[in-house]
Amino acid sequence: MSPRVSCGILAVLSLFAQPPAPPPQTPSEPAQAPPTEQPAQPSNIRVQVNEVIVPVTVTDAKGRFVSDLDQADFKILDEGKEQKIRFFTRERNQPVVVGFLVDMSNASRLYWKNYQDAAIELALNLLPGDKKYSGYLIAYSNTADLLVNTTTDPEQIVEKLRKLKPSGGSTLYDAIYMACTNRKLVEGEPIEPRRVVVVIGDGHDNASKKTLDQALEIAQRNLVTIYGVSTVGFGFNNDDMKNLIRLAEETGGRVEYPLEGIYSDISGYLSTPSDEGNYALKVGTGGYASAVANGMFKSIANVAGEVTTQYILRYIPDNVDSKKQFRNINVVVNLPNVKVRARKGYYPFAP
Repeated sequence: MSPRVSCGILAVLSLFAQPPAPPPQTPSEPAQAPPTEQPAQPSNIRVQVNEVIVPVTVTDAKGRFVSDLDQADFKILDEGKEQKIRFFTRERNQPVVVGFLVDMSNASRLYWKNYQDAAIELALNLLPGDKKYSGYLIAYSNTADLLVNTTTDPEQIVEKLRKLKPSGGSTLYDAIYMACTNRKLVEGEPIEPRRVVVVIGDGHDNASKKTLDQALEIAQRNLVTIYGVSTVGFGFNNDDMKNLIRLAEETGGRVEYPLEGIYSDISGYLSTPSDEGNYALKVGTGGYASAVANGMFKSIANVAGEVTTQYILRYIPDNVDSKKQFRNINVVVNLPNVKVRARKGYYPFAP
């Protein structure tokens, strides 16, 4: 089987161990129903092209992960019609392939050392050296460059991250497109392992050949969930963040803001004069460094925790209309005061 899963159709890889050939059936013997659950260690991969996979994150009112739900707690609506869930799992530490997309434009210079350390920490957290977990590194500035192809060795990514220095423009959309189309795939993608992209940047793009809509569509067609770790500092306004938020939310992910809360509890942040700028926590002091480190640590923990704590649902949609290019999904959980994050929809057919 080719390692590339068609991005024109939402393909699901159903894994079945091949049993010995059964004896011929007599007319009195009913046909055996196919197995409904996956065996633990399949030896063969069979592709079906009519299933939809939906990773789902559920959090409570305080943002804590809700990880003890059962299949009966979920409903999936496809174009408003409830669907039968054919596969459900809440197993932690599911196999995953993670793309680390790091903004190397001039805009990342101010806090680059902090984000460099955060990216290294994230790579070490999400790639523990187990063959179930793999990742790759794309740096983007004036161009998007695949610096480390898909590997299970985090040290290859860490070594490259340590040598990076920001400069130039930003090609975020090209980087996302590259992550979906131009790298070594892992056998079993996008189901086992799942596909995740983590963008460490501010959402700005001023040099891509691809558009925001094209980047979003290719991610949706390839079943990629996008997360963001924002490089925008507290007190700064960046209109481009809405683009990163859209990419994340419409694919079932979210954006973390590690620097947003650094001064939130400091009185007079914007009114206290300082030689370095209006910083109540002076740059270079222990308090400032500690606040930045704490913000980074929390964001990395949130992203790593979410990637490894998702529910996976699969279903076969009823009556797919070949004339409708994009189908909307709504995942509902039968509990009060919870927030549900899942992809907004999918493309059932090739463009």
